[in-house]
Amino acid sequence: MSEPNQNHETHLTMQVVNHIRKLIEHGTLRPGDKIPPEREFAQKLKISRASLRAGIGHLAAMGVLNVRHGVGTFVADGPPALGGVSLELLSALHGFTNAQMFEARRVLESHLAALAAERGREEHFTRLAEEVTEMYATFHEPQEYLIHDMRFHRTIAEASGNPILAVLMETITAALYDERRKTVERSRDLKQSAEMHRELYRAIRSRNAKEAREIMERHLRMAESAQVNEQALAREERRPATKKKSARAGS
Repeated sequence: MSEPNQNHETHLTMQVVNHIRKLIEHGTLRPGDKIPPEREFAQKLKISRASLRAGIGHLAAMGVLNVRHGVGTFVADGPPALGGVSLELLSALHGFTNAQMFEARRVLESHLAALAAERGREEHFTRLAEEVTEMYATFHEPQEYLIHDMRFHRTIAEASGNPILAVLMETITAALYDERRKTVERSRDLKQSAEMHRELYRAIRSRNAKEAREIMERHLRMAESAQVNEQALAREERRPATKKKSARAGS
């Protein structure tokens, strides 16, 4: 995808984010409310349904909306504030390389997983279990799967009991979602990913901090490899047909 197209796509995503934020701030949408049907909402905003889904997915990954498979999308109870600062940080994070991002994740999230095992409450365990269930229900629908994947990791951050680390993870999660949604359709291992999340949930639920840390590190190495492969496939698909033919002829 070219840079102008990426900028246009990001603009449309932020248009949806800002519109829904205003509806929540003004009380038009309240915790527990179901958002309007996709077609109706897209027409109101004068954008495509694909752009609307991208914006909704962004908000769902950040925990503002709750996507229930086969039921609808609802405003989450007690949604976090969507201030401009978080979006500025998100923009800055786009300059980081994948290797740097995943290295930061391994350092941060492995410790978050251990802390979640030590400090997590029953409400956190329940939410983790729900997200794992949704992952198994959606691994044939990559965009929906990704939302529940991100929410799973956010819940672990919350369960750590350290709000500073949770804020750092919130920023990274938003940036990761924005980048991964462009390639996740090419993923070939979402079932394996769901199984890894289930292992991680069980380690946290059983309060095994050492195992939770190790599983998280293993999961993130697998996730990094998967994203590298997805991006390689995306680049291959964008190559002009003439170059592809030339490459095949010379092989």
